[in-house]
Amino acid sequence: MADSNDRKARAGGRGARKALRSAPDLGMLPALKRGLPLCEPMDQDQVERIDDASMAILEEVGVIFRDDIALEDWKRAGADVRGERVHLDRGLVRELISSIPSDWTYRARNPERSLPFGGKHSIFVPMTGAPFLRDLDDVRRWPTMADLNMFHKLAHMSPALHSTAHHIVEPMDMKVSHRHLHITYSSMKHSDKTFMGMTTSGKNAEDVMDMCEILFGRDVMEETPVVTGNCNGNSPLVWDETMLSAMRAFVKRRQPVLCSPFVLGGANTPASVAPAVAQLNAEALSALAYTQVIRKGAPAIYGHYLSTVSMKSGAPMAGTPEISLMNFMIGQMARFYGVPWRSSNNLGGAKTFDAQAGYESAMTMNAVLHAGCNYIWHSAGWNEAGMHCSVAKFVVDAEMCAMGYRMAEGPRWDDFDEALQAVRDVGPGGHYLGHPHTLENFERAFFMPKLFDNNSIEQWQAEGSVEITARALDYAKKLLRDYEEPKLDAGIDEALRDYIARREREVPAEDALNTEY
Repeated sequence: MADSNDRKARAGGRGARKALRSAPDLGMLPALKRGLPLCEPMDQDQVERIDDASMAILEEVGVIFRDDIALEDWKRAGADVRGERVHLDRGLVRELISSIPSDWTYRARNPERSLPFGGKHSIFVPMTGAPFLRDLDDVRRWPTMADLNMFHKLAHMSPALHSTAHHIVEPMDMKVSHRHLHITYSSMKHSDKTFMGMTTSGKNAEDVMDMCEILFGRDVMEETPVVTGNCNGNSPLVWDETMLSAMRAFVKRRQPVLCSPFVLGGANTPASVAPAVAQLNAEALSALAYTQVIRKGAPAIYGHYLSTVSMKSGAPMAGTPEISLMNFMIGQMARFYGVPWRSSNNLGGAKTFDAQAGYESAMTMNAVLHAGCNYIWHSAGWNEAGMHCSVAKFVVDAEMCAMGYRMAEGPRWDDFDEALQAVRDVGPGGHYLGHPHTLENFERAFFMPKLFDNNSIEQWQAEGSVEITARALDYAKKLLRDYEEPKLDAGIDEALRDYIARREREVPAEDALNTEY
């Protein structure tokens, strides 16, 4: 009788494990704590050479700040301001950036999804800004607000995505002046992960801050970041009023911004890797320093967007060797200054979800992970140089992030002795498939992709010869059928809706940025 009960218990355990394997695991992974050595191609002398070159650019060439408020701020801070051009002494820059925190915790709506950030911790964030999408039928078209809602739901259900970003796609059915309100609400409503906030103008950024205050409370925002903004520079060496006014809105409320020069290597930087990094570094440092002029001790992130330009067509390229080298070098520079940094992931110029899209994305991801990036943006959906977000690529990229996450964790040692005992148990000529160690550990021992087909060609043909795009779209449809909304508190939801309605009455509905209301 005892043996019979033991057999039933073992069978029940196997059945439970099988049921667990067949059910999707949609719990969010913790922030990635990297365990791999960093790829650092520069020695200390070369790091200091880049630093010296960047500081010389700031002192001798200067940076244009096209913003009257920023110019007055810099004068009060002791900078050498000549018209719109600001010359920054390296001592002033070093003093200012020294007050940027090296790490913090992102507070999510669901506290269980809050994230340590900086140092060895990294997070994956979907792409943003696509004016087109390839939809659930793989048709390229203009996006709507419903499409943005869909992507926020998919991001919510993707374990390796730690954020829903903001305007993954541009909702073309909304007036430009009101979009930021509905984009922010979609991020807050459809997921309880952290998210990004729109920085399309200073007034829009202030609206985002107000909505975050409704969701989290002013006291929480003073204590810890709840949202991330992005401020792009106009390379070479220009920061404009739109970005700087948005930066002020975030930083005054102690919310971090990505200080992101927009690099088109060979077009708006020198056509050489190391000098391009020196210029980018100068641009990023000037913005990072300004965040501390706005509010000392506020969190900020060393950012950039990296692309190289085809010398045949002038088109931006992704996944090139030089982009990887720049990522490695920028990671070293960010660590040299002790600030967290952002890069872009899974980029590509392919027009469909094809082999080019996969190769370019894989090249980019491996470089970013080995470079030690903290804020890994554009991690899902990016295609056609960012012109469209592909639903199929979005869900496959999310699984690629899970694979990259597992690789970057490094080897696990917690079952080392137990597994060595299995070698003694099995001995020469045996196999491990039925060994207790295998049965207990196979689910975590080796990553098992859901969307990649590793069956024999005969089985693949018998099951309809379905290729990756069709599998991915079927999977996305299943995720959306299974989606359960993490409900907002009713009072908070009402307050957010009331705020949106009020701001829509105050801001004219037009296809222009709100800079006045």
